[in-house]
Amino acid sequence: MKYAIVFGGMSYEHEISIVSAIALKDVLKSDLLFIFCDADREFYLIPVAKMKSKLFSSGEYRKETKLTLKNGGFYQKALLKEKQLDFDVAINLVHGGDGEDGKFAALFTFFGIPFIGPRVEASVLSFNKLYTKWYAREYGIDVLDYEVLHKGEYSVKTPCPFIIKPLRLGSSIGVSIVKEESELEYALDVAYEFDDAVLIEPFVEGVKEYNLAGCKAETFLFSIVEEPHKEEFLDFDKKYLDFSRTKQVLAADISEELKKRLHEAFKKIYNTHFEGALIRCDFFVIDDKIYLNEINPIPGSYANYLFEDFTSVVNQLAAHLPKERRIPVDYTYIHSIQKAKGK
Repeated sequence: MKYAIVFGGMSYEHEISIVSAIALKDVLKSDLLFIFCDADREFYLIPVAKMKSKLFSSGEYRKETKLTLKNGGFYQKALLKEKQLDFDVAINLVHGGDGEDGKFAALFTFFGIPFIGPRVEASVLSFNKLYTKWYAREYGIDVLDYEVLHKGEYSVKTPCPFIIKPLRLGSSIGVSIVKEESELEYALDVAYEFDDAVLIEPFVEGVKEYNLAGCKAETFLFSIVEEPHKEEFLDFDKKYLDFSRTKQVLAADISEELKKRLHEAFKKIYNTHFEGALIRCDFFVIDDKIYLNEINPIPGSYANYLFEDFTSVVNQLAAHLPKERRIPVDYTYIHSIQKAKGK
């Protein structure tokens, strides 16, 4: 299987995507192409040997082959005509805007490119934290209490301590814990720099958190369950380092009964909406009750470090991607009108 890994994008998480792509270069044991989307939404074919962070931060990537996205795939200029890039499946590795908000899903679907990643519906549900709450509750999964504020609003009903998150952003960018009232205004101003709406949740001290990744091929393929080690929460710097992980981590020391319940919660979240994607769900366990914290539809480095055989999982997913329904257009209705009018 030959994969085209698409990364970058116009997003606050642009650099995280680069780190993820570099990590995947070492762990996905397959024939790989790397397609970089820069902040101007121009596409470049990056040689595997040049996949280093300095190429992008220096702007040197602009010397590489420029690509065009259109029906059927990506194309590069050849001597007399355009040449289509040869790959079997694209992997959407664009974190945040462009990749996780549905833009790339729509482009790949529209142009008929087979791809691993969330489809438009799944992107919408997981990119907006409020929609994620509604979705989880619809399928019987508990979530923490919450309130939403919009830019210019500073009155909060949730008692301290609480956590403030931009509504449509990941990687802990713009996230703050407010422990006393005097910290509120500054924390909201920070979050409003990144989004015009924020989510506020109670901050639960010492909460147990578990991460579980997986996808559905013929059957569900699950990773190990990880208990991330952290202080209060994973800030941007910790997550930045986290996304560069390529070695498998240790499984959480939990009972088989809890693992089974986490698997069942994951299945409910994945449902049919996330078919074609490898996702990571982050759960809280409070008083033996499971709560969904968030859905990562394109997890950092595709959560490779949670799988014993990451390449096998990707290959199985690639072989069972959902197919768009073909709708026949034969103009029967227009022909019938024309016939009735004698034209």
